[in-house]
Amino acid sequence: MTLQEALLKQPILLVDGECGFCNKSVQYFLKREKNNKMHFASLQSEIGKNLRAYFEVSEKIDSVILIKEHSAYIKSCAALRLTPFMKGVWPLMMVFVIIPPFLRNLVYDFIAKRRMKLFGKVENCALLSKEERLRFLE
Repeated sequence: MTLQEALLKQPILLVDGECGFCNKSVQYFLKREKNNKMHFASLQSEIGKNLRAYFEVSEKIDSVILIKEHSAYIKSCAALRLTPFMKGVWPLMMVFVIIPPFLRNLVYDFIAKRRMKLFGKVENCALLSKEERLRFLE
């Protein structure tokens, strides 16, 4: 898939393809998503690297990246902007956008630093339906 083709698939969530926490989070999101519009890619994939470069997100940033409306959001900004895509009360979490990112990111960074220790690395991909697999960009 080319970069231009991927950009047409927005919104796109880039996640650490080796992280157990990220893997479980994507599975959780898929079960609660409103209208199946989100696409996914691994940060380690070619398209993930190309999208990161296109949006000038440093490789040093160890975070989920949400690409939406031709903008890239990282850390808590990405996590909060995912909530409107979810069913139930999740969209109400957007109220936390009023908290300055440097404060929200303290919580994000606390969890991110411990995610591999708590959830380990992913050895096998999750079992996904055919429709779900089509939403993963390669």
